[in-house]
Amino acid sequence: MKRLRWPGWMPVDPYIVLLLGTVGLAALVPARGVGADVASGASTAAIAFLFFLYGARLSTRQALDGLRHWRLHVTVLACTFVVFPVFGLALRGLVPVLLTQPLYQGLLFLTLVPSTIQSSIAFTSIARGNVPAAICAGSFSSLVGIVLTPLLAAALLGNSGGGFSADSLVKIVLQLLVPFLAGQLLRRWIGGFVARHKKVLGLVDRGSILLVVYTAFSEGMTQGIWHQVSPARLAALLAVEAVLLAAMLALTWYGGRALGFGREDRIAIQFAGSKKSLASGLPMASVLFGAHASLAVLPLMLFHQMQLMVCAVIAKRRARDQETADPADGSAAHPVQGQPHHRVLR
Repeated sequence: MKRLRWPGWMPVDPYIVLLLGTVGLAALVPARGVGADVASGASTAAIAFLFFLYGARLSTRQALDGLRHWRLHVTVLACTFVVFPVFGLALRGLVPVLLTQPLYQGLLFLTLVPSTIQSSIAFTSIARGNVPAAICAGSFSSLVGIVLTPLLAAALLGNSGGGFSADSLVKIVLQLLVPFLAGQLLRRWIGGFVARHKKVLGLVDRGSILLVVYTAFSEGMTQGIWHQVSPARLAALLAVEAVLLAAMLALTWYGGRALGFGREDRIAIQFAGSKKSLASGLPMASVLFGAHASLAVLPLMLFHQMQLMVCAVIAKRRARDQETADPADGSAAHPVQGQPHHRVLR
């Protein structure tokens, strides 16, 4: 799926347009009554199938090969599941001046979601960073997030998350972890089929997430939850997310240098450690928040598009800097432990 572009450089993910269209459809024609029950059941099945596919796709060998870069992966995991949540907790002081409590809960949930895989790899490649490290870092983050995100949500959100309770952990295990493990166990037999039909199954992935979004926002409409959001609050949310993204981009870049990583590794750390996964976050929010999932996923949807636009600019700038860098100043890329340098991955 090609990305739309504003004049110049800023990419607009067509999938975001579809997501917003799905939100609009739910606002105009929300599922009610029997339709809501059918949509909810289909959404539950879609979520389980999504994580089954995630398990079937994750290469165990690739993950093991990446373990030798454990310092880099620990750094990315720390950014994703420690630094991000700390920032999220610090933003609590913005309630109720800038953010409503439901919007803040969604923002805090955003900080608990695992990192992306595909876009982190793409931007790392464009910027001429360590692509194998980005692949492993994103895969580890997604794997750890299946367990850690619900646990962090239980600890930091508690019952204030809008229906979140200990029962949600059971739902997470049944709807996310069990299908994921089943996919891993069956990967030996179905991995080839999944790889051969990657494009078709990718469409199934995206269609399933659209169904999850429609169900969540339909429930929000029937609950009247949109009366809690105003244009001013949305503008404040965007401003807060812009500051959060800028802080993480700066921290991952300069923090990587302080920790002694080479340029290629710092690029992988920046793109994998500053981003959040829409594909993982939406199904998790649907399970964790129930009828309140509509506002819970709104901050994540906005952050996702923002990170794509900003990281596209940074990746191109990193590539230009690499072309003009003086090797003598130590800023040139130096692969670690013999990892090859992958320049293009589209």
